[in-house]
Amino acid sequence: MDVATAALFARYRAWADKLTYDSVTSLPPGEAEKPRQTLFKTIVGTLNHNLLIDRVWQAHIEGRDHGFKARNIVLFPNLVALWQAQQAMNQWWIGWCATQTDNSLEEAVPFRFIDGGDSVMTRGAILLHVVNHGSYHRGWIAEMFYEMPRKPPATDLPVFLRESGG
Repeated sequence: MDVATAALFARYRAWADKLTYDSVTSLPPGEAEKPRQTLFKTIVGTLNHNLLIDRVWQAHIEGRDHGFKARNIVLFPNLVALWQAQQAMNQWWIGWCATQTDNSLEEAVPFRFIDGGDSVMTRGAILLHVVNHGSYHRGWIAEMFYEMPRKPPATDLPVFLRESGG
């Protein structure tokens, strides 16, 4: 992965998260916290999972322990506080990308999975995973929107490219 692609992915993730949070915020009261048939129990739970995983990979990149023993911890039950934390995280990824080089994005980062087992990924692959992971779980949230029924936001990469001018 090169620096330009990394920066694009980080900006895309921030944009897609903003659309998602704006849409979740506009739901009727209680819908974001309403129990649903999904692994993380609620929309807020799913959004918390995305933030938690971002923090896990940030810790791996920084070479420190993240301290999490599970992937389903609700860090912020309040949507406003959760969005503030996610925005800070997204800005961290954007800033981190600005400090990278094509070579540093190819550096191997050793890590341990939350449920055990050691592995290694490049910094660029970690960023790609974080962006992909966010997209995956925004898809879960879109499904929950359809259950209400509500139309979810269009957070696809081509939409971002069109709206951001490339």
